[in-house]
Amino acid sequence: MFRSLPAAARTLVWVRILNQLGAYALSFLAVLAGPDLAAAALALFGVTALVSRWAGAFLLDRCSPRGVLAAGLAATGVALIVLALAHGPAQVLIAIALVGLAFELYEPAAQELLARASSGEQRHTTYAVMGVALSAAGAAGGLLAAVLLPLGVRWLVAADALTCLAAAAVAMAFLPREEGRRGARRARAAERWRPPALLLRLTVAGTAFAVGSLAVMMYLPLALLERGVAAWAPGMTLAGAAVVAPLALWAARRLLSGRAHGVILGVGTVLLGVFALVMALTTSPPLTIAAYLACTAVNSVLLGRWQSVVADAAPESDRPRWFAFQGSSWGLAQPAVPPLAALAAWPVGAVGAGAFLTAGVAFLLVPFVLRRAHELTA
Repeated sequence: MFRSLPAAARTLVWVRILNQLGAYALSFLAVLAGPDLAAAALALFGVTALVSRWAGAFLLDRCSPRGVLAAGLAATGVALIVLALAHGPAQVLIAIALVGLAFELYEPAAQELLARASSGEQRHTTYAVMGVALSAAGAAGGLLAAVLLPLGVRWLVAADALTCLAAAAVAMAFLPREEGRRGARRARAAERWRPPALLLRLTVAGTAFAVGSLAVMMYLPLALLERGVAAWAPGMTLAGAAVVAPLALWAARRLLSGRAHGVILGVGTVLLGVFALVMALTTSPPLTIAAYLACTAVNSVLLGRWQSVVADAAPESDRPRWFAFQGSSWGLAQPAVPPLAALAAWPVGAVGAGAFLTAGVAFLLVPFVLRRAHELTA
C-alpha cells in the first residue's frame, strides 16, 4: 500500500514518522511539571494546542503548506528545547505554553498536503496509511522512551526536539515546492467565514468519536491491571494492536472500495460501540483483550475516513479551515474523557469499565449525528 501512494504523500509519511518517534515526551509533561503544577500545565497545554491548530489554518491562508509544515515542526523543536532547559514554575509554564502554541501548527498543513496529493479512494488509503504508520512509529518511540527515561524526563524532551527539527529539515529538503494561489489565499483570508452545517455535524460526530477512541486508548492498561493481568500484559496487548491495524487495513481495502464514507463511519462506529460495551461489561481479561483487538481492526479502517470526508466535502480554498475546525474535536474530547470516565465508573464499579462504558455510548452516538450519511460521498 505504501508504494502505491503519490511521491509527495510518501515523503510526508516519512516526515511524520520521524516526528512521531519523539512525540512520547509530551506524555510526561505532568511528570516534568511536578505534582503541584501538573493540572495547570496540562490545562495550559490543551488550550494552547487548540489555538495552534487554528493558527496553522490562518497561516495556510498566507503561506504554502510545505512552509507551514516545516515552520511548525521547527517551532515545536525550539519550544521543546526551551522546555528542556526551563527551571522553576514560571519558566516551565511559559515553556509549556510555547510548546502548545507550536504543537499543532503543522497539522492542517499536513492534512492539506495529503488532500492535494491524492483523490477518491486513494485519498482515503493515503490518510489511513498515515494513521497506521504513526501508530507504529509511536510504538517504536515507546522503546526509545524506555531507554531514555532512566536518564530523566528532560532527556526525553530533548530527543523530541531533535526529531522535530530533523523532520522540519526533511520536509524542506524533499517535499515539492508549490507555486501560485497565494493571492487567492489572501483574498479568502479577508472574507468572513462561518462553518457550514455539514462541517458542524462532522465536528460533533468527530468529537463523539474522539471521546470513544481516547477513552479506550487512555484506560486500557488500567482496566487490564484492574482485572488481574500480569504487569507485562498491557504492553503486549498494545504491541499486538500495532500488528493487527495494518493487516486489517490491507484486508478491508478492496472490500470497502467505492463505499460511501458516511456508511462506513456509521457501521464502523456501531461495531466500535458494541466492542467497547463488551469490554465494559466483562471482567474476563482474555475477552477484554479480544474485544480491544477487534476495536483496533475496525478503527484502522476508519482512521483516514474523517479526513477523507473533509477533503472531499470542503471547497478547495476552505479546506485548511475545515481541517482545523473538524480536527478541533480531539482537543475538545481530551479534557472531557477523565470526568466522563469517573462519572461512568460509579454504576459499573471500576474506572476502567467506566471508561469503556463512556466509549461505547460515545461511539453509538456517531451514527445518529451522521444520520444523513448519503451526503458524505466516497
